[in-house]
Amino acid sequence: MTAKKDLSLEAIFNELAANGITLNISPKKVKNINFRLKLNTLFVTYPKGIADDYLLAMLTKRLDWAVSQHEQLLKQTAQKAAFLPKADDKNAKNTLLLWGTPQQIDLNGRAVTEFYRDELSAIVPSLLAKWQPKTAVASEVRFKTMTTRWGSCNTRARRIWLSTYLPAYPIQCSEYVLVHELCHLIHPNHSRDFWQAVATAMPDYKHWHNLLAGKSV
Repeated sequence: MTAKKDLSLEAIFNELAANGITLNISPKKVKNINFRLKLNTLFVTYPKGIADDYLLAMLTKRLDWAVSQHEQLLKQTAQKAAFLPKADDKNAKNTLLLWGTPQQIDLNGRAVTEFYRDELSAIVPSLLAKWQPKTAVASEVRFKTMTTRWGSCNTRARRIWLSTYLPAYPIQCSEYVLVHELCHLIHPNHSRDFWQAVATAMPDYKHWHNLLAGKSV
């Protein structure tokens, strides 16, 4: 198999743009080249003084990955939009997914995200009581309207954020995301040890992970 020829920076910009992705690249005080893909944008930071040829080689190597992963992000975003009413829709009754089941919900003047936030807030204490003894202890759990990820954490502050859209899915999905983030307080990466910690705490985590990723299960 012939190795893929390294592209010019202009060619990389154009290839990403053709797939709806903007390249945001900047030198930072970092040791390695870091890639972070969000909806419509690929963020790349690299060490100052790095050789141009090496940087272009790494960008070329990551190009196919960025395009394929971005397709998954678009798919996940479209799936959410398909079943969720507009976030500012405060009218009477709406058919919403609540814990994986379509229900007629009276929002009582609340936005959909406010309703989901209240539902999630009500169950989190019991979920923490269930899963923290099996993983790690968080300082607090907050909620955010996230559309490209289901959870995140600040390992220094031991603070966890959960997406307000989680109550649309079976409750086990919220449990999986919480377990995932709690395990990051032990392993702040996606190493083999991290995934082993997740599997030890929640052996069937892949089922719920795949459901949130839009994969067939």
